[in-house]
Amino acid sequence: MELGSATIQEIRAGIASGKTTATAVAEQHYARIAAEDGPSGKGINSFLALSRERAMAQAAKIDALAAKGEPLPPLAGVPVGIKDVLAMKGSPATAGSKILQGYKPPYDATAVTRLESAGAVLLGKLNCDEFAMGSSNENSAYGPVRNPRALDRVPGGSSGGSAAAVAAGFAVASLGSDTGGSIRQPAAFCGVVGVLPTYGRVSRFGLIAFASSLDRVGPFATNVRDAATMLSVIAGQDAKDATSSDRPVGDYVGALAKPVKGLRIGVPAEYFGEGLDAEIRAAIERALDGLRAAGCVVKTIALPHTRYAIPTYYVIATAEASANLSRFDGVRFGLRAAENAGSQTLSAMYRETRDQGFGAEVKRRILLGTYALSAGYYDAYYRKAQQVRTLLTRDFLAAFAQVDAIVAPITPTPPWKLGEKTADPLQMYLEDIYSVAASLAGICGMCVPCGETKAGLPIGVQIMGPHFNEETMFRVALSIETAQR
Repeated sequence: MELGSATIQEIRAGIASGKTTATAVAEQHYARIAAEDGPSGKGINSFLALSRERAMAQAAKIDALAAKGEPLPPLAGVPVGIKDVLAMKGSPATAGSKILQGYKPPYDATAVTRLESAGAVLLGKLNCDEFAMGSSNENSAYGPVRNPRALDRVPGGSSGGSAAAVAAGFAVASLGSDTGGSIRQPAAFCGVVGVLPTYGRVSRFGLIAFASSLDRVGPFATNVRDAATMLSVIAGQDAKDATSSDRPVGDYVGALAKPVKGLRIGVPAEYFGEGLDAEIRAAIERALDGLRAAGCVVKTIALPHTRYAIPTYYVIATAEASANLSRFDGVRFGLRAAENAGSQTLSAMYRETRDQGFGAEVKRRILLGTYALSAGYYDAYYRKAQQVRTLLTRDFLAAFAQVDAIVAPITPTPPWKLGEKTADPLQMYLEDIYSVAASLAGICGMCVPCGETKAGLPIGVQIMGPHFNEETMFRVALSIETAQR
């Protein structure tokens, strides 16, 4: 079985038929991680911690089922990596930050529990921007992740480790989180599939919070079918998350059999303006031509409040981050600053712990968010941003009254070189221009590869669907994927 190209279906079938074992598949992936992820190999740095004991115990259970000829669960023996913002019992959960160094949660996130219950073999925890804040995976306290497709370039962020691990063949699939593009953008940069489920579709229990009204958990995979399979496992209501929806989970894999002929595809004019790389524009136009050839009706639509999406997002997200990250105080878990003459008071200990534990980007966003929530500024910034968020949501609702899905860019540029934009935070924030609107509106979205630049860098296209209509989104994605072959 070829590492890096084996699908979920192929691995499961291989184990069921006796051609391979879950143990052998896991060992192969661990060997590849050892050879290539560290500094002695390619230095990709996608994994922060491995959970070999837990993984091999799970693989042995799957092999025992196969040996008895019993039916195998949907992800039987499939090696999966978990972004380090999701709790996994007994494994580190650092969120890419020094302030959580050494913390090991005593429980599993709901998405992790559901993966393991479906037979997945959990390889370990994956690198990410600190507290999921970043677009390049250069903000991790444990070093940047390199793009497996071009080692001198960023993999995207904040789920860069999750995208890179799948692209490098270290895992067949992975989990990431997306607050303003953190699954879709790295998927584009690494040439894999990444899914942003509708807000409330996947439980956030066990997810270390960045911005609670925006954070979502979703899968990465090498192909659309595997991504649909992963989402079908982790989706559904959870009593531990009051924001999870009780709407029935769709048949995402079954929907892939339906043709796209007759579907109405919207192309937002606002996503094709100045600043969009010419090669990305051309690749997306080719993807749209493929949809037309498949029988879709492609029409231009308007999302008029798009230009306000970036400022709206960076007020709301930073305000919620300011509130969420106040729990990291050096008292209950994680890092505590060493006592010295200057830290004899509680407030001094808080201050020194946070100064030592948080990185520059996290501090920047906490300061922005605290300011936006402060007396005299709340109405001018946070309340106003929430009102504009409603207008952005109405734009999408009006668009989806006319079309079944929206196709657009996800990134304005191909992946840039490591270190190229770290000195200019505003330039980095503007990289989210095509991703944050879907996050603010709560709709579903995904990225699927749609070609390469002349330099061989991956290009991804974004597909957005109405709330809780992931089935249509997956159908459009499969049509685009099929046209690339």
